[in-house]
Amino acid sequence: MLRRSRSAFASIGFTALAAVSALTLTACGSGAQGGSGGNGVKVGLITKTDTNPFFVKMKEGAEQAAKDNGVELVSAAGKFDGDNAGQVTAIENMVNSGVKGILITPNDSKAIVPALEKARAKGVLVIALDSPTDPQDATDALFATDNVKAGELIGQYAKAAMAGKEAKIATLDLAPGVAVGVQRHQGFLKGFGVAEGDPSIVCMQDTGGDQAKGQTAMENCLQKSADINVVYTINEPAALGAYTALKAKGLEKKVLVVSVDGGCTGTKAVKEGKIAATSQQYPLQMASQGVKAVADFAKNGKKASGYTDTGVTLVTDAAKTGVDSKDTAYGLEKCWG
Repeated sequence: MLRRSRSAFASIGFTALAAVSALTLTACGSGAQGGSGGNGVKVGLITKTDTNPFFVKMKEGAEQAAKDNGVELVSAAGKFDGDNAGQVTAIENMVNSGVKGILITPNDSKAIVPALEKARAKGVLVIALDSPTDPQDATDALFATDNVKAGELIGQYAKAAMAGKEAKIATLDLAPGVAVGVQRHQGFLKGFGVAEGDPSIVCMQDTGGDQAKGQTAMENCLQKSADINVVYTINEPAALGAYTALKAKGLEKKVLVVSVDGGCTGTKAVKEGKIAATSQQYPLQMASQGVKAVADFAKNGKKASGYTDTGVTLVTDAAKTGVDSKDTAYGLEKCWG
């Protein structure tokens, strides 16, 4: 999944992009999704994009929860990973439309904070989904995977799979300053038992969680160090990009690739042997629990608070002693549920 830095938004380009984003997001959020809204309660959902399958599933969960709780869901999304300006516009539009709460997967953990503070000051309950803000208490609550644990699980798995063999590690990361990427990266290193800067880490590249960029990043890493034998990836699109690059060099059977997300496509890639293991998370649960929290707030005024762990499971068909996991049959049944 997905997310680029603020540097892309410069002067005139920033203004033009924000204008385009505003139009797109207003259109996305103009129609009611989910329940009839008979009780007049509106819940806003703002995802990073509306094309990434992870966020498509998240929206499905929110729509069903809106129906179940008798509230109206208004949705919006950035035009691309990293579109902070578009998310700010969406927040402003939703607050002006009278939403009781906003659920958001922030594109920029820090830059989104001022807009969220303004919303909260007007009495709107704000809940982060999937990715925390920086600082985390810039939202009332967080419903998300324990991303450190997700990284730690695949790190432990990779360590066990190497069975004492010297590791040459490439990390295909997200983007600078995005909390979810930092947490998964740190978790992987912890699970593998190496510190940042360890000589076994021979290459680090950002991918934005994108498959094409993941392929380019892997190609760059192989040019830098042809003996890479472990690849950590921020998500499964990046992992599949890495696999494409490895296969082009005839290395797909010689390099261990591990990842995070557990989407249906990614889990199939584990079953096919393209990815050795993945940490499966559950975006539908994040969204449905978030919608219910806003509905409860509208009914009784009690705000959700703190962090709610929505679960993570290591999925692989090559289980390793000492590392808890489920097979791909389980993973395909549960993918993103």
